[in-house]
Amino acid sequence: MNERLDKIEERLAFQEMSTQELSDEIYRQQQQVDKLTGLIERLNDKLQTLADDGGTGSAIDEKPPHY
Repeated sequence: MNERLDKIEERLAFQEMSTQELSDEIYRQQQQVDKLTGLIERLNDKLQTLADDGGTGSAIDEKPPHY
């Protein structure tokens, strides 16, 4: 009987450890998703600003004075 109880306790401890590891991984992934979502929103805002400006006014697109 004790051996059976020991095996059950061992399995429970393993499952609790696995559950905690999965929870930690989900938390890390959610942080990464939040960070990437913020980045996408900022990039979208920049693209919208460029589209609203018609793509003009950028020093990158201007030809140098010697042309």
